[in-house]
Amino acid sequence: MIPTMILFGLIFGRWWRASLLAAAVFWPAVLLAGDAIGLDGSLVMAAALGVLNVAAGVAIHQSVLWLVRNTITQRARAKNP
Repeated sequence: MIPTMILFGLIFGRWWRASLLAAAVFWPAVLLAGDAIGLDGSLVMAAALGVLNVAAGVAIHQSVLWLVRNTITQRARAKNP
C-alpha cells in the first residue's frame, strides 16, 4: 500500500497541501475500514506514515515540475537574449 500513497502524491503533487491533508484523513480511514488497525494510538502513527509517503510523491512531483519549468525558461532566454 505504500506505493499507492506515493503514486497519489505523484499524481496530485500539484496541489500538495490538499494532497497531504487528504492523506492524513483518508489513509487512516482506509485502514480502519479494512480492519487493519483499531481506534488507538496506532491511528495517529498511520496518519503520519500516510502523510510521509504522500510527501515523498509530492516532493518528486514538485522536483520534476521545477526542472521542467527551469529548462523551458532557460531555453526561452537562450532564444531571445
